[in-house]
Amino acid sequence: MKNQNELSNSIIRLSNIMDKLRIECPWDKEQTMNSLRHLTIEETYELSDAIISGDFNEIKNELGDLLLHIVFYSKIASETNLFNFNDVINSICDKLIIRHPHIYDKLNVNNINDVKKNWELIKLKNGSKGVLSGVSSRLPSLIKAMRIQEKVSGVGFKWDKPSDYLNKLVEEINEFEVESNKSDSQKMENEFGDILFSLISYANFKNINCDKALEITNNKFIDRFNYIEKNNIDLYKMSQNELLKQWEKSKN
Repeated sequence: MKNQNELSNSIIRLSNIMDKLRIECPWDKEQTMNSLRHLTIEETYELSDAIISGDFNEIKNELGDLLLHIVFYSKIASETNLFNFNDVINSICDKLIIRHPHIYDKLNVNNINDVKKNWELIKLKNGSKGVLSGVSSRLPSLIKAMRIQEKVSGVGFKWDKPSDYLNKLVEEINEFEVESNKSDSQKMENEFGDILFSLISYANFKNINCDKALEITNNKFIDRFNYIEKNNIDLYKMSQNELLKQWEKSKN
């Protein structure tokens, strides 16, 4: 009960602060949902960076920033009687209960795949226009491909064996090579997209987050290249063999 009271008091405190800022702060009272949108995206990426770095104090801070944005949007909406923060909380509570009948009702599930499949079926029964209708068209291409793969695999549109994914990947690489030999840039681009999509499909099967994996590699590459730059005055005068030697040295 003590923890529940502390949580309630914290939410009320944040809500009261938001009310006060909206009235008294020149910047806060001028904001709209549209003016906050890009800031919310930025905060989401900052949270992502904190999670990847494993900095739990920073994760806590960035979660607070995102929570503030949720309260801010809710406050703006409440001013024209559209909805309020309480409505937002109850909406997600209702959704979670409806989509977890294996917890809140008598549905039996055997594994995580049953849960995913049932989640999508419930969405379809409750007005979703299709399995992929919830995938935002504005997502970055990599994230969009990941979400598409997650959605379709959730209703059973997937292979069961790793070899099937690898065979598909090899097939797409071979098709790319055919178009590459013809020097058809447009078809090469299309086939290369198929390679990436197949690779993401395989990663999804292996429960690998492609976006996280790529970001780890990006940071690793930056660290190693920064090492080479730091220890060599003029990279442009180094031969390719010298650069490769320095690259191998940076790995250690």
